[in-house]
Amino acid sequence: MPRQTAQEWIRTSLRTPGIFIFGLVMAPCGWVLDLTATVAPNWRTLNSLPDSAPNEFLQQGIWDICRATTTSTTVECGVQDTTYFGNQIIEVARGLMVASLIVTLIGLAVAIPGIRCWRDQPNWTVAGLGGLLIFLSGVMTIIPIAWYTHILTEITSDFNLTDVEVGYCIVLGYIGGIFEVLGGFVMFIGICRCCGGKNRGERPVEEVVSRFRQPKAAPRRLDVPSLNRARSSASSVPYSKDSLDDDVSFPRAKSPAARSANTSVNGRPYDADL
Repeated sequence: MPRQTAQEWIRTSLRTPGIFIFGLVMAPCGWVLDLTATVAPNWRTLNSLPDSAPNEFLQQGIWDICRATTTSTTVECGVQDTTYFGNQIIEVARGLMVASLIVTLIGLAVAIPGIRCWRDQPNWTVAGLGGLLIFLSGVMTIIPIAWYTHILTEITSDFNLTDVEVGYCIVLGYIGGIFEVLGGFVMFIGICRCCGGKNRGERPVEEVVSRFRQPKAAPRRLDVPSLNRARSSASSVPYSKDSLDDDVSFPRAKSPAARSANTSVNGRPYDADL
C-alpha cells in the first residue's frame, strides 16, 4: 500500500459538521427577529405628547406610526408624520432591512445544497458562500439599527420630543443581526481548513491509518499461585520411631496372625489385652 501524505484529509464521521448545524439554527432565528423589527411600528416611543392625555404615547416605526394608551389595548395606527418619514435614516433603514431579509433567504438557499446532509462530503465552497451571504445580511441589519439608536433623539418629528424611549424593535433588530453574523461567520470558516481540520471534522489520513498499523500489545501474563504445597517434615506433635512401630492392640482390628500369637496359661486361653 503506498504511503499517504500528511496533506490528505478524511472525515472520521458522516454526521453534518457542527458549524453548519450552528449556522442553520442561528440564521432562521435571526431572520424571524429581523422581520419582526422591520414591520413592527416601535423603533422608538414618544411620551408626554402635547394636547394629549397623560397616559397616551406614540410608537414610531419605519413604515407606520401608532397611537396607544397605557390603560387600553386599543391601538390606532396610520398616524401622519411627514417630518419623521422625511428623515434620511428612515429611508436607509427601509432599504437595508428589506435587503437584509432577502439576502438571508438567498444565503440559506445557497448554503443548504452545499451542506448536502444526504451525502458523505459537503461542498465546502458553496456552503461557505452561503454563510458569507448570511453574514452580510446580519451586517446590513445592524447598520441601520445602530445608526437609528445613535441619533434617537435627533430624528425630527411633527410631535414634541420631550420624552423619547427606545422601542422593542431596536432590541429585536440587534439580536437578529448578531444571530445572523455569528451563524454566517461560523459557516464561512468551513471554506478553509483550520485548527487541524477540527472545523470540518477532518483528520489527516496518516494519523488515522497509523492507529491501525500499531501492533497489538501482548497479553499480560498472570502468575497464579499453585495450590499443591509440599508437605512439611516438621510436625507440631512429637512422635518417636519406637512409638510408631508399636502395634496398637485393638480387639476387632487384630489380624488372624496376631490372634494366634496369644498364649494360654494353665490350659486356658490368655489374652494379651488382659
